[in-house]
Amino acid sequence: MSKPAPKYIALTAENVTITLTKPVVLNGIEQDKITLRAPTVRDIRNSSKTSDGDEEQRELNLFASLADVGVKDLEDLVYKDYNRVQTGYTFLVREDEL
Repeated sequence: MSKPAPKYIALTAENVTITLTKPVVLNGIEQDKITLRAPTVRDIRNSSKTSDGDEEQRELNLFASLADVGVKDLEDLVYKDYNRVQTGYTFLVREDEL
């Protein structure tokens, strides 16, 4: 049996919303949550193509695309909140229980 999602994650089949530890500016607007839509195969391929083999950049490109924010917005997150985004993504793409 898999672990339940942490309290800071709101998960649906289409997206995951992550509550951040403090408000940040995303696309010029102060927000305390960030939402990632479920990725397509195209999203995964495009993030790989634009990263020059750099795995960190690939992940940043992917998360920025899924959240519809700039890479710089994600780079400005405190690391704890970036970890929350990574965790939210993991819950979004994991296989459903049988």
